Amino acid sequence: MNMAKLIIMAGGASSRMKRSIETSELTPETKKIASSAHKSLIPLGSKQKPLLFHLIQNAVNAGFKEVYLITSPKNEAFKEYVGSAAKNNLFAGALVHYALQYLPQGRNKPLGTADAVQQAMEQYPELKNEFITICNADNLYSVHAFALLLAPRDTPHALISYNRSSLNFSTTRISSFAIMDMSEEGYLQNIIEKPDPETLKNYEHTSDHIGVSMNIFSFKGALLFPYLKNCSLHPERNEKELPEAVRMMIADPNNKIRCFKVSEHILDLTSAEDLKFFSNL
Repeated sequence: MNMAKLIIMAGGASSRMKRSIETSELTPETKKIASSAHKSLIPLGSKQKPLLFHLIQNAVNAGFKEVYLITSPKNEAFKEYVGSAAKNNLFAGALVHYALQYLPQGRNKPLGTADAVQQAMEQYPELKNEFITICNADNLYSVHAFALLLAPRDTPHALISYNRSSLNFSTTRISSFAIMDMSEEGYLQNIIEKPDPETLKNYEHTSDHIGVSMNIFSFKGALLFPYLKNCSLHPERNEKELPEAVRMMIADPNNKIRCFKVSEHILDLTSAEDLKFFSNL
């Protein structure tokens, strides 16, 4: 299977990062970048390379060759750093193409991650005929995780299941993560958002791997697209979200999603306080 095409979602507003900037101990220059650009472009570590660079470099080291970067139409900061062409910008070892997530008429914020991927596939129709991997721009996925999604498998779809006990986040943050219900054969059965303590206790008794999704998936584009298009709106956030499209997909028993279990921490850049964890880059 040729799955060396990666979609990175970087179209969000980074609102939590922007709210936390003023009370942080960042330098004035870093605060300026963090308040005006997407958080994946904030300089990190001793080399002052942004998360996006390290993320794409890890993907390239795993075998990816092309990246479709979803941004808002106002993506001048990305163009300054990644490249100004609409397509074929050579960056961190990959060819990077821009996909733009436009606002639907009558909305003042993006329609969600499922809509972002749908718009990318409409702008690049070849993605409907390919195996594609999709991930967030604010998580630093390892070479190992990327490589698992490029390896041969018995299903057209797959995702990475992170062992909850291996994630070195605060208890409060971990408690907000959705957990995955998997069959004994390792296929996804459900995604449970904000599980209550009793539900967690049941999983702790039956498994030594409580799976958490950190939003890195691999799909056959043609099979995914209808679920993106028909994805229902989240009742509270009023957005079309990729996990909901996945839930709709697995409601059909013919759509099996293989869960690759990984026990490792993943760096996550949500707010300014997370920047210190990237100091070793």
